[in-house]
Amino acid sequence: MARWLYTALLYLALPVILLRLWWRGRKAPAYRLRWRERLGFVPRQGTRPLWIHGVSVGETVAIAPLVELLLARHPDLPLLLTTTTPTGSQRVRALFGDRVQHVYCPWDLPDALGRFLRRTRPLGCIIVETELWPNLVHACQGAAVPVLLANARLSARSARGYARFAALTRPMLQRLDRVVAQHDSDGERFVALGLPAQQLSISGSIKLDIEIRPQWLEAGARLRALWGERPVLVAGSTHEGEDAALLRVLRHLRGPFPDLLLVLVPRHPERFESVYCLCCDAGWTVARHSEPGARAAADVYLVDTMGELMGVYAAADVAFVGGSLVPRGGHNPLEPAALGKPVLMGQQVFNFQAICDALERAGGLVRVADEQALTRELQRLLADRSLREREGRAARAFIEQNRGALERLYREVAAMLRL
Repeated sequence: MARWLYTALLYLALPVILLRLWWRGRKAPAYRLRWRERLGFVPRQGTRPLWIHGVSVGETVAIAPLVELLLARHPDLPLLLTTTTPTGSQRVRALFGDRVQHVYCPWDLPDALGRFLRRTRPLGCIIVETELWPNLVHACQGAAVPVLLANARLSARSARGYARFAALTRPMLQRLDRVVAQHDSDGERFVALGLPAQQLSISGSIKLDIEIRPQWLEAGARLRALWGERPVLVAGSTHEGEDAALLRVLRHLRGPFPDLLLVLVPRHPERFESVYCLCCDAGWTVARHSEPGARAAADVYLVDTMGELMGVYAAADVAFVGGSLVPRGGHNPLEPAALGKPVLMGQQVFNFQAICDALERAGGLVRVADEQALTRELQRLLADRSLREREGRAARAFIEQNRGALERLYREVAAMLRL
């Protein structure tokens, strides 16, 4: 009954959903393209693919190692990747080119999902992290498509949200064929919400299996050649409110470090222009990464392109990971850690709580309460190269010591598909 009511409300909201898609297209025109795919009108598949779904850029990057492993070990297995955002679509294309197919995931409407499943006929569905929708899981069960939740994470905050809709959550979790959770705490929350314990396994985070690509190091070397010997603070995946705070931090630090360069990498492309204006209004000279011949002597370097964060992190002396000074839950600290950079974050890290706790215990991450504490910690790190190197080594050692999740996840997928 709860799912029927949910579905009825979703159909009633469909005009609003379409209007919102059009509205988002004002700033990001790609939202207005291929919108029929969101209603299940996707190309028919000649050979049955494995369907892998991630919401956006973060989930796409997270599942990329598994995709690469499947492409290497099973070159005849077609892979169909879905996302819900255009930036996720762009990332799929950048990472895999034409080695995989991409379409947008249909909305959680029975007719859209039925149409999608009839046209694609997937062998199985892998959902990345926590993108669970009641009708999607129900439709897959009805079409005999096994569903595996991969690299699953569930914060205490998210668990409380799911618990408020137990009549929807419990049946949905009971229909999943397998949940491969990152940590014991994630798994315990899934079981408490209704997942049968025998359908749970723990793999660790596949983000710990990150492999450093030569092109990232080459991009970092080019940026360092442009910037010279200046100290460089890279602030990655920033959200509204954080850029202004970082500009204030820059002003405080320019006294002891007059050549300090702040590199801002906003999380969402629709914010590129507003962040540029924010920097200019604050009186800073700004170089834009998208402009040929960007000025080496600028105060702020704005990365206004997508998919280049790892190369930018490679050029950092210190990395700040955004979404953590504001209540967004933080982003992935393992990316700069894998490059051997000392990592700073705010306290709002509930999306990566277990990883941040472990990385902090290992000495590769420092969390700060506010921008004043961030200023103090940056001053300490920028003044002491040996300290930066020590914390960077600790961060990289943590990555090396915790590998193996990818192979464990692969074994679960292989068992599900009988590969």
